[in-house]
Amino acid sequence: MLYNEIGKTGMKVSALSFGASSLGGVFRNINESEAIKAVFTAVEGGMNFIDVSPYYGHYKAETVLGKALKELPRDKYYLSTKVGRYGKDGVNTWDYSAKRVTDSVYESMERLNIEYIDLINVHDIEFQASLPGGLQKVAEETLPALVELKKKGVVGHVGITDLQPENIKWVIENVPAGTVESTLCFCHYSLNDELLNEYFDFFEQNNVGIINASPLSMGLLSSRGVPDWHPAPKSLVEACQKAVQHCTAKGYPIEKLAIQYAISNPRIATTLFSSANPDNVKKNIEYAEAPIDWNLVKEVQDIIGDQMRVRWKNS
Repeated sequence: MLYNEIGKTGMKVSALSFGASSLGGVFRNINESEAIKAVFTAVEGGMNFIDVSPYYGHYKAETVLGKALKELPRDKYYLSTKVGRYGKDGVNTWDYSAKRVTDSVYESMERLNIEYIDLINVHDIEFQASLPGGLQKVAEETLPALVELKKKGVVGHVGITDLQPENIKWVIENVPAGTVESTLCFCHYSLNDELLNEYFDFFEQNNVGIINASPLSMGLLSSRGVPDWHPAPKSLVEACQKAVQHCTAKGYPIEKLAIQYAISNPRIATTLFSSANPDNVKKNIEYAEAPIDWNLVKEVQDIIGDQMRVRWKNS
């Protein structure tokens, strides 16, 4: 497993890392004991960065992950969680106020059975863009509250996440230098979308580490098939399905190629994938450690063709 530093944080993390959203039963029902074993398998396989959020499963993912973390030495992993996006009784909620995000950090630590969060992120800031105060509130209220927790030693580093990299760029440009230390952007460095290429220079010039997520583009690049809820337009779904079929015919699972491609760029510190199945975790680690077929990458991207970088809205 390769390891890269997240920006200038000093956190040297595995190129492939564990996203804990699946532990919340976000995509399908889980077996809790198997989910906990999946966390152990990830850490034993060399993954030392774990990302979660109170939003995933409306607090369930943090709760299940917390049970696993009780059994793991604290020096075996870096932990990232988030603030701003929540939910209860199946209803999604958002609150980026200073008081709520501060309380949220302490609540997350209790669920996770830890006393320190290595990286705290403002979750999916595009939702605040549509709320009173807009992104200005993230810059002037949310982030300062998290920086205050950093000064107190409650959290180690501060970041922001979003599907829309332009929102992340705006916030970084409108806060004091060094406020934002990392960014987590998903679905924009994968076989069908490498939009992050346009932002690498900007992030690096501002000492912002880059975390990539969802190498399978939320299921577009999956032999299992695209989930019904996927927001991608039909033309992109069809192009990706053709790419899946091509890889299958070659005897090379597209999941393998997608993970290998996502972790291939050294300008990205780490790429997150999520699974509550320990066998899948082990398989993905094996994919990450195998050499990539660059000729197949070109063939797949040629098949996707003019659907490369086609975007969709978050939900």
